Amino acid sequence: MNKKLFFTGWLLFMFCMVSAQEYYPVNDGVKSINTNYTLFKNATLHPSPGKTISNGSLLIKDGKIVSVGKSVDSPKNAVVIDLEGKHVYPSFVEAYSTFGVKTPERSFGGRSPQYEATREGYYWNDHIRAETNALDAFKYDNKAAKDLVEAGFGAVSTHMADGLARGNGILVALNSEGNTAERLLDTRSAQFFSFNKSNLSQQSYPSSVMGSTALIRQVFEDAEWYAGGNVDTRDLSLEALNANMDLPQIFFGEGLYDDLRIASLSKETGVPFIIVGGGDEYKRIGEVKATGASYIIPINFQDAYDVEDPYQADFVSLSQMLEWNQAPTNPAKLDEAGLTFAITSNGLKSPGMLSSMLKKAFKYGLDKETALAALTTIPAQLLGKSEELGTLSTDAWANFLITSGELFEDETILYENWVQGSQNVIKDASIIDIDGSYTLNTGGKSYDMTISKSTERPSVTVKDGETKLGSKVAYNDGWLNVTFTGDADKKEYTRVIAQVSPNTPWNGKAILPDGSETSFNISKKPSTETEEEEKEDDDKEEVAPEVMPLTYPNVAYGYEEKPEAETILFKNATVWTNEEAGILEETDVLVKNGKIAKVGKGLSAGGAKVVDATGKHLTSGIIDEHSHIAAFSINESGQNSSAEVRMRDAVNPDDIDIYRDLAGGVTTIQLLHGSANPIGGQSAVMKLKWGSSIDEMVLDDAKFIKFALGENVKQSNWGSYSRFPQTRMGVQQMFTDYFQRAKEYEAKKNSGEPYRTDYEMETLVEILNADRFITSHSYVQSEINMLMKVAESFDFRINTFTHILEGYKVADKMQEHGVAGSTFSDWWAYKYEVNDAIPYNAAIMWSQGVLTGINSDDAEMSRRLNQEAAKTMKYGGVPEEEAWKFVTLNPAKMLHIDDRTGSIKEGKDADLVLWSTYPMSVSAVAEKTMVEGVVYFDIETDKELKEKVEAKKNKLSTMMLGAKNKGLKTQPAKKNEKQRLDCDTLETLY
Repeated sequence: MNKKLFFTGWLLFMFCMVSAQEYYPVNDGVKSINTNYTLFKNATLHPSPGKTISNGSLLIKDGKIVSVGKSVDSPKNAVVIDLEGKHVYPSFVEAYSTFGVKTPERSFGGRSPQYEATREGYYWNDHIRAETNALDAFKYDNKAAKDLVEAGFGAVSTHMADGLARGNGILVALNSEGNTAERLLDTRSAQFFSFNKSNLSQQSYPSSVMGSTALIRQVFEDAEWYAGGNVDTRDLSLEALNANMDLPQIFFGEGLYDDLRIASLSKETGVPFIIVGGGDEYKRIGEVKATGASYIIPINFQDAYDVEDPYQADFVSLSQMLEWNQAPTNPAKLDEAGLTFAITSNGLKSPGMLSSMLKKAFKYGLDKETALAALTTIPAQLLGKSEELGTLSTDAWANFLITSGELFEDETILYENWVQGSQNVIKDASIIDIDGSYTLNTGGKSYDMTISKSTERPSVTVKDGETKLGSKVAYNDGWLNVTFTGDADKKEYTRVIAQVSPNTPWNGKAILPDGSETSFNISKKPSTETEEEEKEDDDKEEVAPEVMPLTYPNVAYGYEEKPEAETILFKNATVWTNEEAGILEETDVLVKNGKIAKVGKGLSAGGAKVVDATGKHLTSGIIDEHSHIAAFSINESGQNSSAEVRMRDAVNPDDIDIYRDLAGGVTTIQLLHGSANPIGGQSAVMKLKWGSSIDEMVLDDAKFIKFALGENVKQSNWGSYSRFPQTRMGVQQMFTDYFQRAKEYEAKKNSGEPYRTDYEMETLVEILNADRFITSHSYVQSEINMLMKVAESFDFRINTFTHILEGYKVADKMQEHGVAGSTFSDWWAYKYEVNDAIPYNAAIMWSQGVLTGINSDDAEMSRRLNQEAAKTMKYGGVPEEEAWKFVTLNPAKMLHIDDRTGSIKEGKDADLVLWSTYPMSVSAVAEKTMVEGVVYFDIETDKELKEKVEAKKNKLSTMMLGAKNKGLKTQPAKKNEKQRLDCDTLETLY
């Protein structure tokens, strides 16, 4: 190797990037301008992924590429660097970072919630901070820049990671030799968003993921309204948001369901968000592919869990183990799906981990050319800088890597990273690797010498037989200087100095402890078998373990294949029709194409799967009118009305409670907003299709909203005194005010005049027009009566009172109003406003002609609603068929889906449950639960799934133990607690 190959740094101290006459004075010396070129020749150039130029040349000047190709003319004033045997690649581009921009610390104030914004002249919500310019807070961080440069990056897009609308970022070259003006490639690189609130404000709204989603949805409507000149006052946030719409729009998410949520927002707002993913897109890659979005993907793969202690191992769930096993496949899965994605170092403990994470991704199937594109051309493309960054092309910035071989190969060394034409030496290419074991002969004695880490921070060990001697080493500019004690007990030193060449032996003169000189000889020992094995152990890298197959969903009890509708014939069952036919003995039911095809005796169907139901009971599926399972959040408590929020935006289709509900015969739920506000959020009526997508589960045409009355909404138990309403009278006034505003809003909308789209008012208008229906949390008779009167004054009716524990007091008024009552069977006295509750409530309401149902409001009770229905037979003597309707047909009517489910009738959805015995018995077990003809729970399959869960955990534990035994890093076993959400859950903690 030519020793002068890179000996040019002193000639290239600084490129003055000047395109026009300079106007600033120089007071520290003679003013001069470097007009030299630098020519890199004889290199293997990789201008872009998939393109290679052998023996190519690269000419740069003033921080930019002047020419690149097979033959490039060398200007007379060019410094020429011979890169024979070397490769040149574009430097990486980081599309998402907070480099040099410190995230503000969270502010803490008083104990009471803050409901109003603290700033004047800006948007009404403090968490919308589109006016933020990252440049105002930017401070170049030399240490962080060094880490990024050594990882291969040449430019980063950075921003202030604070708030929902985070303002614009900046694009910075990692040129530590330059100044801020030279480094700034763009003062407006992109506009950034997230679902996370600002640390600079304690404003309560939004307090949930569905609230954040609703606010962002509203912001874009308001921005368009503002841009049309329809607002008299000035709003600096909306002005900035509109001004930044010509930039790339980057939205930070924290996982798969944020990805899908962002994609949904993108579709609704028309904004093509670039999604910063969570790295778990592989779990539902088909749904991710359908978004058609571009992604910025982290590769912060987890270490294996330390499961050596079997008791600790029990803490680790199957989901956690699967994530460790499967997440490294994520980049390859995205590539297979044909999605455009960049790779980010964001989320890594340090950029230096990028190389090891990439190597892991390669072992799990990621193509190296795809990885190169994801680090160069794709991020440049996403930032609109394809002509300037991520490529070796004329007029692009001179940001490039010099390597010993093809990038990403195990033996390849990254020597240099040039940024804007400034040289950054990562590893000196002129240093010869002299690691190894040697025999040192001098002064008539022979010593064993071992040198390690010679190209980094060299160390040496010298032994006289078995005695280790004190020693130190210096290795610079091709000269080796070793000093060691001649005797372990004496501080007398022998020093040898040798000029290193690729081939030993090395000869020269040694200086002995008495100052005399003698000759020495250093020869390298042949590698022994043991040393080779040790070297193999040192170089051992993680081998990709077997990747466990994905399931539907990809959690415990997920199916290896997505269940599909079957043609099934139930024979000789006791059929509870919930129709005029009543209960039919020894009756057959044929299910075909997801529907109930026939009900009768002696049925047959070619090709049908026959289920012998002799002695068993077949019913329609249980419907839970009031549920809080399958959600990432329940309450948007940031303001007294949250009609704009949608529980659909918070659905968690992987919640194990879906499977548990199916095991209890539940096929449909109404996922309700909590009871923090008088006007809550829009419900999500869902079929429990375990392993299906949110779109496949949610019935979008069943439009409901949660209202609430009583202690919760006036916050009497929360110690809050700053939010209206604080009294039950205030609750009534609030309803009246909001519905009056909704009427006025609708009048404005229908007038033909311009109007501001207000999603909160749009929802309330739907209520007024009977396009959306109210389910109201309720307890006390006075409030129940009040809400009915408010509704009647605006010419609509309340659909359902839920809880309704004093319904027995006003059942006649409820019947007259036409409202349903969905209650508990025997809950009472758990708070003051429930003191008058009685277990006969359901029976009394039913006896007065009120459409009556039993709900759970509880994940555990939801699994046993068949038994809750039975209690109404005990408390009030409700006939068995009517009692069964309380959890099937009646809630179907409440949810306006009784035309498709709730009874066994030809043409209805095949939402059915096969019970082992009388369905309201405490010993009844759901043996099969189907939704629309698909069996989502089968008691025999359940046994198999339990065994598979244990088998998978054992297999993955073995893999993790293997990783630990190889010396790979592990993380402590930790238990993943499941938080159960209910009506008054204000914060999702885990």
